[in-house]
Amino acid sequence: MEVAVLDITGKDTGRKVTLSDSVFGIEPNNHAVYLDVKQYLANQRQGTHKAKERAEVTGSTRKIKKQKGTGTARAGSIKNPLFKGGGTVFGPRPRSYSFKLNKNLKKVARRSALSIKAREQAIFVLENVDFETPKTKNFIQILKALGIENKKSLFVLGESNNNVYLSSRNLSATKVVTNSELNTYGILNANSLVFFEGALEGIETNLS
Repeated sequence: MEVAVLDITGKDTGRKVTLSDSVFGIEPNNHAVYLDVKQYLANQRQGTHKAKERAEVTGSTRKIKKQKGTGTARAGSIKNPLFKGGGTVFGPRPRSYSFKLNKNLKKVARRSALSIKAREQAIFVLENVDFETPKTKNFIQILKALGIENKKSLFVLGESNNNVYLSSRNLSATKVVTNSELNTYGILNANSLVFFEGALEGIETNLS
């Protein structure tokens, strides 16, 4: 699959790059995509939820009434879960929601996500650029030149570039990552993928 290389004004530079069919042209594995996205979202959960059980709430452990003869259910203490202010029965406890996935499965999921975006023709390749100083206005001009200023977009760099990152940080619909930070959720969550020319080789090396 060939894609034209654009400059920062959105014009064709006359050069083309060939996207590897083994990364951008496979038959998507929907179940692998589902598992990878599920793991990503699970890892975002803090898991700090906690409710006090009967051993943890404040209160006396004195038996509040005799065992028999009251006509009501027996009760051991005021901390009984049946009483107001008592402990919670089987309440939530802090836990980790993360789970393991094999590296090969995660690679298949990312190749599938990239192939989906390639089929949707939602991939742009931009020549390598650098900003002298961080400036959001310059980044917005690139978005307008590509016609994606009102859409969610993901920019992928070949290596960390602080000025480009800082220029995009105030834009809620735009995210900038390096090729090593690329993940399935980020790919699918974006309407458009913009690869800087220097990022493609690293992506194909990591995922092939």
